[in-house]
Amino acid sequence: MKSLATVRAVFRSPANGARPNKHRQRTEATRLALLASARRILARDGFEASRIEDIAAATGHTRGAFYAHFSSKQDLFFALLEQESNRRVHQLRAAMEREEDPEQRREALRKFYVKKISDRQWVMLTLEFKLFALRHPQLRAQLARTHRRIRRSLKLELIDRLLPERLRASPESEELRRVALGAILNSLVLEHAYDPRMISEPQAIALLERLFDVLIEPKPAASR
Repeated sequence: MKSLATVRAVFRSPANGARPNKHRQRTEATRLALLASARRILARDGFEASRIEDIAAATGHTRGAFYAHFSSKQDLFFALLEQESNRRVHQLRAAMEREEDPEQRREALRKFYVKKISDRQWVMLTLEFKLFALRHPQLRAQLARTHRRIRRSLKLELIDRLLPERLRASPESEELRRVALGAILNSLVLEHAYDPRMISEPQAIALLERLFDVLIEPKPAASR
């Protein structure tokens, strides 16, 4: 599996700030096209059932082009995960930093979280990959370590510092809150996709808002 640092280094801009040449631009365009194709096909067909040939063909390329950028479907998924995570963190920080008041920053975080219910494709893709890892226990530990490494690289503590001081917790508690919020979001998206008559999107949104408030700002226990 190629390291994330190696993948990034291939496309790093020249040190002198010059614009990348046409070959480098085409190479990066091919990589981005493969990522976009994979996001769609892996979510549609399932991680394990998806074929590298189909991902490449959807961009007008062959398996050779795929392997020029990624060593495996697992490597491809982690490139997708890094791309999507960085995009979301950038959007969230921008939304929170537009607000000067810490309470408004909390509200910006809440709105950003709830809005993610509309991205069914990404939820399906991440669930598919985790099921793949569980079905292949010899790979699971390695895949989980890579997943954690990507999360650490996002420097999510910088977002935590934008919240009101009363909402800040230890790094361990912050991580548990993020895991819990992610699990709740994924579960509600899945249940709504499976049976929208059982839980509608407005109902799912209302639950997300309520559970966000509980996890981000739990009420103190009543004194006896």
